[in-house]
Amino acid sequence: MVDPKQHASNRGAIETILRYIPGFSGYLEKEYRRDADTLTRKWLADRLDRAKSPLDTYGRMLVDLGQIDQLPMIDRLRAKLDTAIGRLRGAMPGYSGFFDFVQIGEDQLDDLYDYDGSLITTADTVAGTIEKLPASSEPPAVALPPLIAAVDSMLAKLDERENILKGIGTEPPAQ
Repeated sequence: MVDPKQHASNRGAIETILRYIPGFSGYLEKEYRRDADTLTRKWLADRLDRAKSPLDTYGRMLVDLGQIDQLPMIDRLRAKLDTAIGRLRGAMPGYSGFFDFVQIGEDQLDDLYDYDGSLITTADTVAGTIEKLPASSEPPAVALPPLIAAVDSMLAKLDERENILKGIGTEPPAQ
């Protein structure tokens, strides 16, 4: 994940000049954080979305093998993936405006970026495991429940992230 603080080394001459205007520097920093947050959430959603095709392939394989009794678990996993993808694409941005009721401090934002880093790891692991399902020798009753639990855990992390940004929570949960 790109650290918004590293942007200073890549800024242009106009931006450097604008930073001398009182208050403008803070505005730019928040814009960088907003962009980094948006890119992170987009990457997470896209990564999970790419895993749906192998999940469909796995479902077709099960149908071909006559294991249609396992399809409800695949449907449940797919529905949870769709929920996570939708929530990531529509999540609250990790910043606050000057007049926002809930103000997000720099320390909270840094903690949220670390927290989002753990979401990246989880999403990549879940998606990678789903992508390997068609070649897996494990029965669906063994392979699918841990994936469903992992997506449930991601959804719980997204709930907590929203609560923090709404000012309901005070700290990100332990990772």
